[in-house]
Amino acid sequence: MTDRASELVIQEETAWVAGASPAVQTVENVIAEIAPTNLPILLVGESGTGKEMFANRIHRLSNYCDKPLAKISCASMSPATVLAELQLGLGDHSERTDGAATVLFDEISDLDAACQRNLLALLPDGDAGAPRGTLKARVISTTSRNLDEEMRAGRFRSELYYRITGICLRLPALRDRKEDIPFLAEFFLTKHAAQFGRPRPSLSPQSMRVLADYSWPGNIRELENVIKKIVALGDEQLAIAELCNKAPGAKRAQAPTASGWSLKAAARAASREAERELIMKALTRTRWNRKRAAQELQISYKSLLYKLKQIGFEETETN
Repeated sequence: MTDRASELVIQEETAWVAGASPAVQTVENVIAEIAPTNLPILLVGESGTGKEMFANRIHRLSNYCDKPLAKISCASMSPATVLAELQLGLGDHSERTDGAATVLFDEISDLDAACQRNLLALLPDGDAGAPRGTLKARVISTTSRNLDEEMRAGRFRSELYYRITGICLRLPALRDRKEDIPFLAEFFLTKHAAQFGRPRPSLSPQSMRVLADYSWPGNIRELENVIKKIVALGDEQLAIAELCNKAPGAKRAQAPTASGWSLKAAARAASREAERELIMKALTRTRWNRKRAAQELQISYKSLLYKLKQIGFEETETN
């Protein structure tokens, strides 16, 4: 593996969590049928719906679960590096034990025209014996865009679409499977309590109602970030109050009643939201140069890093 930004990342075994809603059970039933085959699969869903999680699920249920799954970020690929990016997926697995059995093309709609052309040349056409030099691994692709519209607009090659779409699986948004929210919340509480070495908190019925009423534009990823903040801060009221005051564009959750929530918590939430806005503006002005942003905000660099963690930004999100 190289140290380039577009390097292959071998996925590790992760805990499986999905849900019990009819929408998710339908997806699970289809996955159980298609995982043992070699059909290429296209996973379509909004950002945060768990496309990579379901891709890992398919790989773990496949006949090659004992071999690696290699994730390729299509946004970072260039025409000159397409072949290099697929080195782990080329070759005979009986001779190359380090080869990837499954290749995941993350957000394949981000490929430019030249990359699409080069990738098309590497994908076998049909189930007949693949010519030498073509990809031997099973292909799973993900996208958050409507590829039918992308093809009509001339931004995505129809030939490539049909090569990667043996099966097209559409993942439901969290707002369409709200009965899974309590299950997911409990899972993330347990996961992050163990990760942070903290006691596992329990959510109040009021908080669960707020979670159920919210529209979740960021889907499962957004829900996990909220739960992670509750565990990390040890302050359920603050995290839920911040959720109630999300930026315009998301359906507003109903704020808890005064009988169950203190004025102090509301004031802290408003203060944290104002602080977050100032930090984000400073980072935007400085093109995410955190040292310069700290100088503009007249705080130390360490203080800025601490505040970024408080408002839920991971290290990778601030680079």
